[in-house]
Amino acid sequence: MTDERGFVDSNIWIYAVTQSEAIPPNPRHEAAKVLIRTIQPYISVQVINEVSYNLVKKFKFTESDIQTLVKSFYRTYTVCPMMDEVLLLEASSIRQRYNISFWDSMLVSTAIQSQCSLFYTEDMRHGLIVNDVLTIVNPFA
Repeated sequence: MTDERGFVDSNIWIYAVTQSEAIPPNPRHEAAKVLIRTIQPYISVQVINEVSYNLVKKFKFTESDIQTLVKSFYRTYTVCPMMDEVLLLEASSIRQRYNISFWDSMLVSTAIQSQCSLFYTEDMRHGLIVNDVLTIVNPFA
């Protein structure tokens, strides 16, 4: 594991915790697992909510499964605080400057506030550098 702080978006976590039954298997599953093992992963409550919602809705996880996963997130990774005035104002500035969606700007602002240098997602523009401190990385690009 490196010392590099990497904020990991919900789509990467979903790939990591679900195994497709497709043949051949989805290569994103293994790539997401390797990524999470090789960086210092940061996650937010918003991402935990998104992951939990999608796992229940699309992958039929039980509430017991979700409870186990939430406990694992808190025990194993750094869960970033969110929703203070500074974060909300920074997210607004990011939305204006980079034309990023409302929810994504909240995550980007959280990553910056948590001093992450990389933001792993497949939902934003790969290579975008936000405020000269955070680089958007699509680990599947």
